[in-house]
Amino acid sequence: MTKILDFLREEQIDPALVQELARYQAAHPLDGALCSRVPVPRYLYYGREIWEQAIAALLCGENLLLAGGKATGKNVLAENLAMAFGRPSWDISFHVNMDASTLIGMDTFVGGQVVFRPGPVYSCAVSGGFGILDEINMARNEALAVLHATLDFRRSIDVPGYDRIPLAEETRFIATMNYGYAGTRELNEALTSRFVVIQMPPIGEENLKKLLTAQFPGLKAKYADQFARLFLDLQKKCESAEISTRALDLRGMLDAIRLMYRGVPAETALDMGITNKAFDTYEQGLIRDVIHARIPRGLDRTRLFE
Repeated sequence: MTKILDFLREEQIDPALVQELARYQAAHPLDGALCSRVPVPRYLYYGREIWEQAIAALLCGENLLLAGGKATGKNVLAENLAMAFGRPSWDISFHVNMDASTLIGMDTFVGGQVVFRPGPVYSCAVSGGFGILDEINMARNEALAVLHATLDFRRSIDVPGYDRIPLAEETRFIATMNYGYAGTRELNEALTSRFVVIQMPPIGEENLKKLLTAQFPGLKAKYADQFARLFLDLQKKCESAEISTRALDLRGMLDAIRLMYRGVPAETALDMGITNKAFDTYEQGLIRDVIHARIPRGLDRTRLFE
């Protein structure tokens, strides 16, 4: 926990918020059984203003809706927040088969007896955890109806056949939503009003370089700069509709650099991590043109890394 607070100080997050966060951690310790559920994110989120908005909202007891396009770091930030607050997290991915019983729980047989098997929303509520509601705008109405009483001032869950369960004071829900994906739709007003909303901005060049440097300490500065600019070039091509958003894959770029570190030539690694995710050959050619403008052919591990 100390490490994340140090990171926030390095990112020049408002000292008053960092101090309040440290007090929150001290006031809400976890027992051993739940400690394993506190996430240890692979990536850290870079963006001072977004960090400050999110921390302030959660300290106020609000639930968060992180809205934005692809590669804006919504899920990364959600995991980072759970770690920063020192809370166990439950990842709840909405899909076509997600219904009320899956979220809250259902009866099952154990040793010939009927017992209640809790779902992720129930477990999060009673444990004072952070529930990460992934792609909430893909959820069915039946699933969303469960969340209404959970997310508003009532802060409770009615478990059919059992009792009403109050949410622990520490419980928060962080929802994420992308625009324009197949199967998504607008959230209704009743549900939206139960969140405070943060519009996630695209990652900037400075924060991209920080991310690349943190993930690959041996990457030479000039190539960290070129990879950051390559990602921004792809972003501009997507915004102008010259290529699809398939190529706008920050995870794919990080995977490609990881492959380069293992000895895969840069051109092949970028094909694997970025280019080949577009299945149209003409589009693949456009993406390769953007890549070759920044990353020279024949680049290998010895030239990329110290």
